[in-house]
Amino acid sequence: MSPYPRPASRVAAVIPARYGSTRFPGKVLVAESGKPLIQHVVEATRRSTRLGRVIVATDDERVRSAVLGFGGEVVMTRADHPNGTSRIAEAAADLEGVDLIVNVQGDEPSMEPALIDAAIDAIDHDPDANVSTIASPFAPGEDWTNPNVVKVVLDARRRAIYFSRAPIPCWRDEARDRAADPNAAPPARPLKHVGLYVYRRPFLDTFVRLAPTPLERTEQLEQLRVLEHGFTIAVAIGHAPFQGIDTREQYEEWLRRRSRESGVRSQE
Repeated sequence: MSPYPRPASRVAAVIPARYGSTRFPGKVLVAESGKPLIQHVVEATRRSTRLGRVIVATDDERVRSAVLGFGGEVVMTRADHPNGTSRIAEAAADLEGVDLIVNVQGDEPSMEPALIDAAIDAIDHDPDANVSTIASPFAPGEDWTNPNVVKVVLDARRRAIYFSRAPIPCWRDEARDRAADPNAAPPARPLKHVGLYVYRRPFLDTFVRLAPTPLERTEQLEQLRVLEHGFTIAVAIGHAPFQGIDTREQYEEWLRRRSRESGVRSQE
């Protein structure tokens, strides 16, 4: 627990949930598990003990109806937001008495509540940080060179130095080191970025006024806008084997994994 405990009533999660999706249209409402995907995300998020409210932000009446149908809280936002952070800022504008806004992606039904708690702790531990997020070690077999998996490098205070789709940090002397020791590991192990953020509420208003930056446009990573403008992102380390669902294939794999895990639990 953080040495600076913050009442749960002053922390709210906002889950941006668009119906449109280039690679998997309507994914937040696909319900082959028996529940719409967005319901799984809301239920996973609610398991965090550090949150006072969990709110879905959408611009689509179908999503709004689905969330109300399972008893969730939802707010309607404009349809012209350029990114999820902008949508969250609109949704958070009317939240009174809230210090921190947690951004949970609407396509991550396996989100661990411990990661939410860790991200909140990270920003509470670092009063100068404007944002916090999560980094995870790569699991065995994960391809850290995959450009669809974002990497992050940290400084000694566990603040983000850079995010990239490239394999960073580069192990320049890998061949030499492995020749000397086949089991050699890089001095700095790569870390996978988990797209969970905690914002200080005033910074959300600042962020939406910041101009897009060259590195952000190059990597297509909006968190680089924060760094390029000189703001600080604190990073907590946690284990996150899950990934967001961007495609039909990933959804089907999640269903299979969920079925296997349910079978194991039923045999215990």
